[in-house]
Amino acid sequence: MVGQGADQAAGNILPAVNARPRLRDRLEALVRVDDRRWDLRLKDGSLIQLPAGAKLTPAAQKENDAFKKAQAEKKAYKDDIGACWPAGLPMIMTRVWSIAMVQLPTVVYMVSGFMNSLRIVNMDGRPHTDPDLLVRTANGDSIGRWEGDALVIDTVGFKGDHHWIASGIPASDQLHIVERVKLVGPDGAKMQIEYTMTDPKNWEGEWKMTKQWNRVDSRDMEIAEVECLPDLNSHIPSTQSKENVR
Repeated sequence: MVGQGADQAAGNILPAVNARPRLRDRLEALVRVDDRRWDLRLKDGSLIQLPAGAKLTPAAQKENDAFKKAQAEKKAYKDDIGACWPAGLPMIMTRVWSIAMVQLPTVVYMVSGFMNSLRIVNMDGRPHTDPDLLVRTANGDSIGRWEGDALVIDTVGFKGDHHWIASGIPASDQLHIVERVKLVGPDGAKMQIEYTMTDPKNWEGEWKMTKQWNRVDSRDMEIAEVECLPDLNSHIPSTQSKENVR
């Protein structure tokens, strides 16, 4: 831990990190910024910028409190992914699963290694789909444009149930995500995505973070066919009613 005020603020951030073993194992450093917020630097070079004093709405705070209570009781809380609900954005773009991208003149297709989730980013200049005609999904309605060497993706149209930003932090139908995607590093070996997210139903202001992906040409990282069937997940403790707080 480094940065102004890090020692004094450690009591708030360390329990949250330790409660997420997968994140903790990938963590290289906790950096306190201006004694207002934290940057989480990961071992793969990624940077997660936590919001400065972000305040959850009462409804979202209630969900987060229930999540922490279940966690303290060693239970899962609304494990929708274990029940085969799609993870959706931003999860599929901010976790460890491989992503294959196919870039065509008018569209970019992204296929995640998790559940084979498909994103379609329309690049033909169209606006977002009319809200009265839109079918809301976990991945939303994405349109993209080029700004110099950065691909800017604007996504709205999310469904408002069984959808999470992270464990204990819900996403609503008002979620709006803007991503700035560009190649960085020697020979464009890394792809960097800067995220700006707003969701007035769940938190105040903007939530920003940055993720970096390594380009991999190994067959071991190819996208394989995946099927998620609740019956096949019945052995996962978090899918059992007694251990999954609904």
